[in-house]
Amino acid sequence: MDNALQKRLEKALNKRSPGEFHFPEVYGAGWDDLYIGDKVKLGNTFLRLVRLGRFPGIEDTGKKKGGGRLYRKLGH
Repeated sequence: MDNALQKRLEKALNKRSPGEFHFPEVYGAGWDDLYIGDKVKLGNTFLRLVRLGRFPGIEDTGKKKGGGRLYRKLGH
């Protein structure tokens, strides 16, 4: 995942309200045009970065629902 994509994801995450979400909701436009292998790689990279704390205030819920892993944006 390149730096430009990480910045784009940070902006999208900052705009979100607290609560659960799937990665494609944050990735946004173009997700459906990606090959399945690219989707898997990006999803795995996002999970790894979340677990490393690269996206503050975002956590892995450890659950899967609706065809994908659920993340949570923390907030007040």
